[in-house]
Amino acid sequence: MRPWIKICGLTTPAAVAAAVESRVEAVGFVFHAASPRNLAPRAAAALAREVPREILRVAVARHPAQALVDEIAAELRPDLLQTDLEDYARLHLPHGMARLPVLRSGSPRAAALPELFLFEGGRSGAGELADWDEARRLARAASLVLAGGLGPDNVAAAIASVRPFGVDVSSGVESAPGTKDPARIREFVAAARGA
Repeated sequence: MRPWIKICGLTTPAAVAAAVESRVEAVGFVFHAASPRNLAPRAAAALAREVPREILRVAVARHPAQALVDEIAAELRPDLLQTDLEDYARLHLPHGMARLPVLRSGSPRAAALPELFLFEGGRSGAGELADWDEARRLARAASLVLAGGLGPDNVAAAIASVRPFGVDVSSGVESAPGTKDPARIREFVAAARGA
């Protein structure tokens, strides 16, 4: 089965073009002030204009305020909001915006897993490898998107080991923090598709 692929933390037209040309399933734009990939919603919307409708637009946040979610919804109109699972209890998402909850290696688990979720290492955006053994167990129960520490050199091994629904990469395709390398995006997608 072909893996679902998301390139996260896009900040430049060249990176967006590489993701689009590689025919990924989703692109992510980060809205978290502490991240080197942080964008204003209007800047993300400008980049997203070059993304065809068949590629999902994901707004990536960490404990966002409702006001930020409202601004993202108005400017970017994303298909999904990615944030920590517990954040959704206090947020109101507009009609049509789906959820991509984040769970992390070693964190306590809710009684029931979401049908679709992103699983990563302990710190978002830090290139910290997720626990593949834990991910493998969780992937048997729900649609898991594996993130954390992935790059062109290990994504095939990750897919073979975990058998996730999909994979997500950010720092693993960067030439510097916050700067995507279009060649590495293409290499990552080719490696994932070939797994």
